[in-house]
Amino acid sequence: MDLSLETRDVGGRTIVAVGGEIDVYTAPKLRDRITELVAAGTYHLVIDMEAVEFLDSTGLGVLVGGLKKVRAHDGSLSLVCNQDRLLKIFRITGLAKVFVIHDSADAALAGA
Repeated sequence: MDLSLETRDVGGRTIVAVGGEIDVYTAPKLRDRITELVAAGTYHLVIDMEAVEFLDSTGLGVLVGGLKKVRAHDGSLSLVCNQDRLLKIFRITGLAKVFVIHDSADAALAGA
């Protein structure tokens, strides 16, 4: 399974729609996209994970790394996730307390 990334700007925030599996093989692609966006001066990101089918510890590490990158510029990184199996991973790891997690992209943009 591959990873798809689609980036769009909405109201001063950048949504990165992620699809497929975020694992040890595909996570570097997501990490590189986040790094490129931050290097280009984009510090308010919404990672839309509605189409993500699988997430492992490497993927979690990339998300935490992205959060650190944007916070270094007083930015924000929130997640869109409405799948119980993925939300459970965030709860078990304690990352549900670290990330702001919305159930839709609209909710994430409204919560800016």
